Amino acid sequence: MEKLNQEWDKVFPKSEKVNHKKVTFKNHFGITLVADMYGPKNYEGKLTAIAVSGPFGAVKEQSSGLYAQEMAERGFLCIAFDPSFTGESGGEPRYMNSPDINVEDFQSAVDFLSNLENVDSEKISIIGICGWGGMALQTACIDTRIKATIASTMYDMSRVAGNGYFDSEDNEEARYNARVAINTQRTEDFKNGEYKLGGGVVDPLPEDAPQFVKDYYAYYKTPRGYHKRSLNSNGGWNVTAGTSLMNTRLLHYSNEIRNAVMIVHGDKAHSYYFGKDAYENMIKDSKYTENKEFLSIEGASHCDLYDQKDIIPFDKIEEFIRKNI
Repeated sequence: MEKLNQEWDKVFPKSEKVNHKKVTFKNHFGITLVADMYGPKNYEGKLTAIAVSGPFGAVKEQSSGLYAQEMAERGFLCIAFDPSFTGESGGEPRYMNSPDINVEDFQSAVDFLSNLENVDSEKISIIGICGWGGMALQTACIDTRIKATIASTMYDMSRVAGNGYFDSEDNEEARYNARVAINTQRTEDFKNGEYKLGGGVVDPLPEDAPQFVKDYYAYYKTPRGYHKRSLNSNGGWNVTAGTSLMNTRLLHYSNEIRNAVMIVHGDKAHSYYFGKDAYENMIKDSKYTENKEFLSIEGASHCDLYDQKDIIPFDKIEEFIRKNI
C-alpha cells in the first residue's frame, strides 16, 4: 500500500469544528482499510460512533467524508472509509468488488470503532450511500452490534447487476448474454495480464444522455465532486468486477433485522424504486417494524443526497440515530 496522503484533498471544505486524522484497520480478509476519522473537538464521556461509506465507486474524500464530517459536528465520532480494492485502501487486483468483502468492510469498521477507548461500543451505527446503502442494509442483516443503519439514496447493486436498470433486462436471455460478455472478458484479461476497465461516468456527456447520467456527470466529472482516486470520476471498475453481484441476491433476510433502519430517498431519484422496494421487503412479514422508517425527500434527485447539505436531512438522520442507540 502506498504512503497515505496527509494533505486535505477532500471535495468539500474542512470544518474547524472537528478534529480529523487518518486511521487504518484490517478486515477479516487481511486487507488494510484506510479511513478518515472525524470527531468533535469538545466532548465529555464516551462517544456514539458512525461508520460511513459510499457511493459505489466513490472514495472517502467525496460524499462519505462529507456525511462523516457533518455528523462529527453534531457530536458523533465518525469514520469514512475506502472499501477494499479502492482509494487508499489495500487489496489486489484493484477496482474489484464483492458483496461478501464489502459487508466485511463495514463489519471491520464496527470492529475498529468498538475498540476505541473514547467510543461507547454499545452505541455504533452505520451510514451507506448509493450502492453502499444497499451494502449497509445487508450488513445490518448480519451484524447485531449495529444499533441504527441509514441507507441514503440507495442502490441494490445485486438487483441492477442481475436485472439491469429499472429491471429492463430481467430475463434469462439478457442475463445469459451478460454472462457470456463477462466470461469472454475474463479470458482476454488473463491473456493480456491485466484487467480492462469499464470506464467511469461517461465523458464527454452525450446531449441525449438520461437525466440521471447528467446528474452523475455533474457530480463526478466537475470540480463539485471530481477526485483523482475515485473510480467513477476516472476509469471505473474492472469490466469483470460485477461478476459476484450478478450471481448474488442481497437483502434476503432484511425482514429479520431487529435494530433500527431508516432508508432515505429523493422522490425524483431514478433509483427511488430501490429504496421503496427495499423498505417494503424489509417490513413484509417482519416482527420488527416499529423502528423502521422510509423518509422520502420531496423533489430530490439521486445525486442531491450526495452533497447538497440543504437537502440531505441531517437533522432527521441525527434524530433517528440518537433515538435508537
